[in-house]
Amino acid sequence: MSVLNFNFDFMKIRKLALTISLVLVIASIVLLLTRGLNLGIDFTGGNVIQLEFEKRPDVAEVRDVISSIVAKGAMIQNFGEKGVIIRTNEDTEESREAVVKALSAKYSDSKVTGFEKVGPVVGGELRRQAIIGVTIALIAILIYITLRFQFRFAVVSVVPLVHDVLIALGFFSITQMEISSSFIAAILTIVGYSLNNTIIILDRVRENWGTLSRKGIVNLVNESLNQTLGRTINTTLTTLFPVLALCVWGGPVLAAFSYAMLVGIIAGTWSSMFVATGLLCEWQGKKN
Repeated sequence: MSVLNFNFDFMKIRKLALTISLVLVIASIVLLLTRGLNLGIDFTGGNVIQLEFEKRPDVAEVRDVISSIVAKGAMIQNFGEKGVIIRTNEDTEESREAVVKALSAKYSDSKVTGFEKVGPVVGGELRRQAIIGVTIALIAILIYITLRFQFRFAVVSVVPLVHDVLIALGFFSITQMEISSSFIAAILTIVGYSLNNTIIILDRVRENWGTLSRKGIVNLVNESLNQTLGRTINTTLTTLFPVLALCVWGGPVLAAFSYAMLVGIIAGTWSSMFVATGLLCEWQGKKN
């Protein structure tokens, strides 16, 4: 229980909060169907070129050299003491040779030390595995919470997870930021983070369930939210600050992961406090 005594009427705005979430989810689905996602090499296939230099240039300089050659941009990262790895979405030999030629012209000491072509079949398989992985995780969560709590608690716990994932996907659709395999790691982390927040709140609701007939579901949920609010604030802020640092200083290699986490933390905190609890209030209210 929090040391501070909060007394906010969160459920007063539950209908508005649920409406806002519904609008955001629908908007995300529409964006995914119309704009789609800017999938990176891990999903679409492409070239991976490994080079070494006597004196390695900055990543930003390498990106400037090949920016006019690689149509959709490239993922560039350092490795070792002298190496650079370049990932491009184009999987043709002509594209690879153009990148190498441009870098050789700019840096006479550059030397290709490795090359790999990732085909779209591999990308498609990774896409399917990602969808299957997230689906299995959601089903397992639903079963576990049903056994641990109640079925209604399980449903109102899983719905916010779908809400958070769709909003994160909608954000990447509207911004068209490139999605790499690290995005899947971020999505699964978001699911775990959001579920943890939701379970903490619902567990307090379960503990207070004996006062339901006397207080009513709205007052019971409000009390539970206020009792866990200090913990929610502390968890959100201590997670948010490192993620903000990644967004500012992480660079393009970590962009997909860091921005997915940023959106997920915000959406996850919102859904834990308003979507899960709001749905529980509406469900219990209709039952009565």
